[in-house]
Amino acid sequence: MLNLAVVGKDVSASGSPAIHTFLLERRFKTQCRYEKVSIAPEQFEALAEELFARFDGFNVTIPFKGEIIPRLKELRGDAATFGAVNTVVSKPRIGYNTDGYGFMLMLENAGFDVKGKSVLVLGAGGAGRSCIKKLCEGGANVFAFERDGARLAKVYAEFGGFTPLSEVPVRKFDFLLNCTGVGMHNTEGALPALRYDTGETDTAERLLKECGAAIDLIYTPPRSEFLRVAERYGKPVENGEAMLFYQAYMADCIFLSEPADAKEAGRLWKQYREVSS
Repeated sequence: MLNLAVVGKDVSASGSPAIHTFLLERRFKTQCRYEKVSIAPEQFEALAEELFARFDGFNVTIPFKGEIIPRLKELRGDAATFGAVNTVVSKPRIGYNTDGYGFMLMLENAGFDVKGKSVLVLGAGGAGRSCIKKLCEGGANVFAFERDGARLAKVYAEFGGFTPLSEVPVRKFDFLLNCTGVGMHNTEGALPALRYDTGETDTAERLLKECGAAIDLIYTPPRSEFLRVAERYGKPVENGEAMLFYQAYMADCIFLSEPADAKEAGRLWKQYREVSS
């Protein structure tokens, strides 16, 4: 029996247990127990060590993707590049980041070709920085806005290759990508707050009206206000559930030391949608 968990500030609505259970039992023929572990930020320091003892591995989400790093012995792959971890193998204390894999596979299977396209990324936290890096590597013309200017400056200093924005101009972008948490939990029904030089408050809606397509990493609710507004203007939209599935697939490959296959992941996603709808 494999003991796993998802750990974050509030994972009560997380879809991870259902996805990992499906993948581990259907694809890997492995029995698992997958828990949700919500930890208040002020308690993380005291409780983090227990995670390594309780679980064979665990997935990390907002806001602990950086906080877990000092307790690890090694970072591999994108985790070292991004400075953020979403997958931990407990015994050797190795951290990985599968967000970038999940994000790019989501775009590919949704038919979104970002090469040479303008993409506005909202948010430069753990998921945002991963997406910025992968979009740049994929040949997109990336612009990024983050209300915490120091955080955005740090990402730019590390990666470069994109245009950091302190204020967002209202213009057409081929893709708008919401990597903030605005639109879920206690902000459900809200749009990300943006600043730009005229001081108006409807920037996000105006950008959504002008964009080519909208993507929100939020998947609970399935249609955030960000995506509802985009749909109202007839834009193609995608939420983050497919990304969650693909990054979970990669994480399970890591937990079990199995090779990942993009085509297999796509087939499994279709099967999962059929059984979970």
